[in-house]
Amino acid sequence: MRLSCFITTCLMAVSVWAQPSARKWNQEVTAGWNLGNQLECPPPGWNNESTNFGNPSNAMQAETGWGNPVVTQQMIQAVKDAGFNAVRIPVRWQCHITNAENMTIDSRWLQRVKEVVGYALNLGMKVLINTHHDKWLESRPTNYYKDYNNQKLTLLWTNIANAFKDYDYNLAFAGTNEVHVPDNYNAPTAENQDVQNSYNQTFVNAVRATGGNNLKRHLIVQTYNCSLSFGLSGFTVPTDLAENAKEYMSVEIHYYEPWDYCGDDKYFYWGDLYKDYGSTPPNHNEQKLQSDMQQAFDTWSSQGLGVLVGEWGITDHWLTNSSKALIHENMSYYCKTLVSECLKRGFSTFVWDNNSFASFNNYNEKFGIFDRGNNMTLKADWIVNGIKEGIATGIEECTRDHVPSTMKPRKFVRGGRLLIQKGDKNYTLQGYEF
Repeated sequence: MRLSCFITTCLMAVSVWAQPSARKWNQEVTAGWNLGNQLECPPPGWNNESTNFGNPSNAMQAETGWGNPVVTQQMIQAVKDAGFNAVRIPVRWQCHITNAENMTIDSRWLQRVKEVVGYALNLGMKVLINTHHDKWLESRPTNYYKDYNNQKLTLLWTNIANAFKDYDYNLAFAGTNEVHVPDNYNAPTAENQDVQNSYNQTFVNAVRATGGNNLKRHLIVQTYNCSLSFGLSGFTVPTDLAENAKEYMSVEIHYYEPWDYCGDDKYFYWGDLYKDYGSTPPNHNEQKLQSDMQQAFDTWSSQGLGVLVGEWGITDHWLTNSSKALIHENMSYYCKTLVSECLKRGFSTFVWDNNSFASFNNYNEKFGIFDRGNNMTLKADWIVNGIKEGIATGIEECTRDHVPSTMKPRKFVRGGRLLIQKGDKNYTLQGYEF
């Protein structure tokens, strides 16, 4: 009897450990990275805005369709070596559909996605896959397409979920990406919100119905256009299985705020700390960023949901060669602020890397960090340094679930200058020391 009780207790412990909540999953992501402009690309000759399904003869060339090299295990190893412990893998499926009636995915493409997912899982990293740039879904949030799209989405996610059903809980699924009316970034209508809410519910229903590990897999749902402000009103949390409550679901937002600093070159400095060096965005600073993240926490974390910043980043830009170092320092400061504010609230963050690098007067959406065509050379070290500083600060200030974190940063050194030193013991966090 004692042995039986002992075995039962052990099995219960294993079960709990094997099925981490969404909040736990996010809290364990110290730094996430996006494999951008890779598996979500169309094959050469495919209209990027097409809403059609198909599987052209060159479909397997989609991975390099936007000029990036084939993904390798060595690439993901370099990302981990730089300190990241999670990878978001955007995936486009619509140009790999062999039977649109059943939304059957080309077995070759499915195998390739599994291979890339495996590169990260083999290294002990967390992984997120989604539907990304599937224009039939992403660009049509209207009642006219609602029923049709939900039918197709059910079939697609049933096929994806069945293919990955036996994968462990390090793998998470995200149902959609930035669903919005094309070229319209204004506030959504009630209809737009309703359609996006229906996509989220369809995704959850389809994945859970496949059973196995998918019954409690971490599922990630999106606000309209992955916007925080649009999610604070009009967004409805999907209903999960009754036994799951809200333990295994996260809300995803993207945060390129303010865009005229993060994605464009209207402003070269951000934050009150740097306002004496040049003009800064008038309606955004440290307090605004903190307020935004607290709103997300109060709205969703308070319900037991996880929160995930699935994309964020700063395009490289500078005024003159002499100002470049200071502007990069400011970019590091933004990274530190965002990551620390997210981490101390238990949010995971995934920085966007599209392998695109700036040249003078060519700054728009230059979010490259690692040069994939040059042995993964770290070209935007100011981004990675800022992330690491943010991790150290965020962990020190972290009060997840209102309980002070037991993780203690030791030190962080940049340019030979000691920035942080805590405690009297050595601590190592996901491949780099603090």
